[in-house]
Amino acid sequence: MFRSRSLLLALFLLPLVHTPAAFAHGSHGGGGSDGVEEGEFDFTPIVTVEWHAGFDNNLEDNPRHDALDGLLGGVFEWGLSNGGSLTIEAAVGPALVWGEAEHFYGKVHGHGDHDEHGHDEHSDEDHDDHADDDHEDHDDHEDHDHDHDHADHDDHEDHVDDDHDDHDDHDDHDDHEGHDDHGHGPAEFKRADVRGLLSVRYAPNDRLSFTVDWAPYYVTRDQGEDIEGLKNEVGAEVLWALGDGDVDFALGDGLEDVVDGLFVLVRHRQGWESDGTYIGNYTDPRVGFGFNVNAVNVTMDAGPRFYVPGSYSGLDQRTDFAAEVGLSVPIGDVTMFVHWQPTYSGTDAPGWGVGWQHHVGTGMSFSF
Repeated sequence: MFRSRSLLLALFLLPLVHTPAAFAHGSHGGGGSDGVEEGEFDFTPIVTVEWHAGFDNNLEDNPRHDALDGLLGGVFEWGLSNGGSLTIEAAVGPALVWGEAEHFYGKVHGHGDHDEHGHDEHSDEDHDDHADDDHEDHDDHEDHDHDHDHADHDDHEDHVDDDHDDHDDHDDHDDHEGHDDHGHGPAEFKRADVRGLLSVRYAPNDRLSFTVDWAPYYVTRDQGEDIEGLKNEVGAEVLWALGDGDVDFALGDGLEDVVDGLFVLVRHRQGWESDGTYIGNYTDPRVGFGFNVNAVNVTMDAGPRFYVPGSYSGLDQRTDFAAEVGLSVPIGDVTMFVHWQPTYSGTDAPGWGVGWQHHVGTGMSFSF
């Protein structure tokens, strides 16, 4: 019975894996893991620490982010009839950021536009002006003293070469600074931000659940592409477990029992940047499977991602692929967890590219 309740609770809490992952996995270890009877109320304080990283390998320069989150919050759960429940989760805490701040999926990086319309155009104009001015001076010098033409011409070439070298050095310096500001390459510690989570889940029975959540993220100062202010992400999900969740391969369950661990879900999310820019939204219909091996719980799901970019990007709607694999194991009042979220896009467009993005994380939650 405990195995069944534990797996079903893990499935119901899957939507919170994204907002943020740490607190979601922490909930596996508390807030009604043993079930709350009808008419009963339970509150479980939870502290979660997680390291997570994102790798945007389909974008130019392969930007990435790393963060160490520490969240303090709790889970409120009310028991309802027919084995149902109403759960409210809330948490807030610091996010120590290396590289870029975590952002909503599908964000188009704008540094390419800056280079094309700013730095490159300025470089061309400076080069043209420099060439025209030196050419006129060289012609005047030829008219004044033709005998020194060869020497002056050499001086002119040396002058142009020196200026070009200086200009190239300036370009390299600017590129290096832009490289650091955008968080590409080896991640460097940037700052401490603040993130939070508020989620409400209604489960009318032990197989069906409806969840809505809000995940605010406050950027504490301007840095690179990150703008000081509040990022917002909201989402909703419907999850239906096809079986009773009582699958444990360590106890002799086989392929004939797989159906008890199957589930389907539909998830929808929308995101805004800290300057108010609407990044876009996506809808994920997925099929998943969850099971236990003794105390270890494993869940996995996959399906298409129907993505609608915000108007800022100038991109069209597209269909990507998204999946997730998660593993958690309770050890007393501590739950250890790890998760991997790969996504693939086959669309090549300005500011976007064909390839994989990965989000990985690991940490632990303490329930009291």
